[in-house]
Amino acid sequence: MRAVVLLSGGLDSAVNLGKAVSSGQVILGLTFAYGQRAAAREANASAQLAAHFGVPHRVIALPFLGDITRTSLVNVEANIPEAGLEELEQDRLASTARVWVPNRNGLFINIAASFAEALEGDTVVAGFNREEGAAFPDNSPDFVAAANVALGYSTLSRVRVKCFTQEMDKADIVRLGRELGVPLTLTWSCYYGGEVPCGRCESCRRVKRAWEMVAG
Repeated sequence: MRAVVLLSGGLDSAVNLGKAVSSGQVILGLTFAYGQRAAAREANASAQLAAHFGVPHRVIALPFLGDITRTSLVNVEANIPEAGLEELEQDRLASTARVWVPNRNGLFINIAASFAEALEGDTVVAGFNREEGAAFPDNSPDFVAAANVALGYSTLSRVRVKCFTQEMDKADIVRLGRELGVPLTLTWSCYYGGEVPCGRCESCRRVKRAWEMVAG
C-alpha cells in the first residue's frame, strides 16, 4: 500500500495514520484549512503527527468551502453543539446539521486521490468511526463504497479509499492507537481553536468518554 492519509489532527486520523504506516508506505499526509475555528490547531497537530512518523505533510487551503457554509465550525456567531454523555448514545441529527460542511469529505477524498495518483499511490486513508458514521452519512461504510466506485472511473490507477477504524467506536480507536504507539497526546479533536480543548463540544465529549471507557 502506498497511501495518502487525510489528517485532521484528531484521534481517528492519528490512529489511521499509525495503522497505515505499519501496514505499508505513507507517501503524504494532507490537512485541509477551510476557515474552521480549529484550523491552526488541527494543522499543528497534524504536522507533529506526520513528523513523528517521518511522513511528508502538506496543508491545503480551501477558503471557498468556508465562504459557502454557515456551519458553526466556521461561523463564530453560531453556537457549536455541546452534548451530555447520555446524549452521545442518541441519534444526533440536529447536531449533525449544525456542524455539516457541504460535501467536505467527498471533496477531501477526491483531492487526496489526485495526489495519490500523481505520486503513484494506490490508497487514500480516511479516519472514520462507527459512532459518527451513524449520524454523518459521509462517514459511513456506504459512503466509502460509493467513493470507491466513483474513483474507479475518475482515476486511471483506480485509487481506493480505506479506513482502518470504520467499524470501531472511539474507545476501540484509543486502544488501537495505544497498541500502535501513536502519540495520542499530540492530537487535537476540539471544534474550537483555543489554548486547550474546551471539554464541552460534542467532539471533546466523545474523546473524553472513550478514554474513560478504556480506563474503566
